[in-house]
Amino acid sequence: MLSTVLPAILAAPVLLISDLHLQESRPDLTRAFVDFIARVPAQCRELFILGDLFELWIGDDADSPLAETVAASLRALSGRGVNIHLMHGNRDFLIGEAYAARCGASLIHEPYRLQVDGADWLLLHGDALCTDDKPYQEFREMVRDPAWQRDFLSRPLAERQAWADRARQASKAATAGKPAEIMDVNAAAVARLITESGCQRILHGHTHRPAVHELPSLAAKRVVLGDWNRQGWYAAIDGTGAVLLDFPI
Repeated sequence: MLSTVLPAILAAPVLLISDLHLQESRPDLTRAFVDFIARVPAQCRELFILGDLFELWIGDDADSPLAETVAASLRALSGRGVNIHLMHGNRDFLIGEAYAARCGASLIHEPYRLQVDGADWLLLHGDALCTDDKPYQEFREMVRDPAWQRDFLSRPLAERQAWADRARQASKAATAGKPAEIMDVNAAAVARLITESGCQRILHGHTHRPAVHELPSLAAKRVVLGDWNRQGWYAAIDGTGAVLLDFPI
């Protein structure tokens, strides 16, 4: 298997990634992920994966070579003393404790408060802030309901896979017909989160719009991770703040 050649990863105590959308049809993304994990520097204490590690996840019992490759890579990193944290995204919200344990990782829930050298950060996947997309928010509420998840996970794998395939096609069709601004975060939702949490640094993914947004009216900052496609993205946090970086895939 050819290896993706990545530049050196910035040495920082905390690294964060999201929206890799790993899938069997994109082995280049899997290679980039495995190489990235192998290159995590010794200075790193914590790795946060803020959702959509996988393009699709229908349950921890749906094993695959891809799932094992990812788990083995993360287990090796955990064995090096790095604390790994997995957050649910809109594609892999069914990752459970069993798979997290195989990865040597812990599941975390959003919003997650992180403190690095005295500075507080609020971490989330990001889809909860896209409140202008009403149909999506209704869907999100349904599939995040524990009762819905228990019922879904009790069904045969083939039935779950068929449902997920239909849902993915419906999502693609719906996204194609929506104005771009509807699928971005809502400014009022961001302001409300900052005010209610008392945290002035937010970091998330989901929107596929990597950027560092200064919010002077709130004395706050919002860092957005990019998705992995033709390039990969990660953020590094230390006592001086956050840096958003990309590399070719």
